[in-house]
Amino acid sequence: MAKGKAGKVRASHILVDKHSQALALVSKIREGEDFKAVAQRFSSCPSKKKGGDLGWFTKGQMVPEFEKAAFNLNVGAMTTDPVKTKFGYHIIKRTG
Repeated sequence: MAKGKAGKVRASHILVDKHSQALALVSKIREGEDFKAVAQRFSSCPSKKKGGDLGWFTKGQMVPEFEKAAFNLNVGAMTTDPVKTKFGYHIIKRTG
């Protein structure tokens, strides 16, 4: 098993413009809505077609704020505080 600080992670995300919108989507997911379905409906990233899946990536491939959050999650876990980057607010779920 790879540890949390392994060289590679796989993650999905939902990208929105507003912090309040990101918080509302976190609530929907915590209440049982499917992460992929929420990503397909609300994310502004082209990855929404794949339910927010960004595939595998290594350190240095994503913006620092996103990368730090993704690498600090356990597999299957999701950020509950939206992660702000120059692109907007992300809800990140580590999938591998």
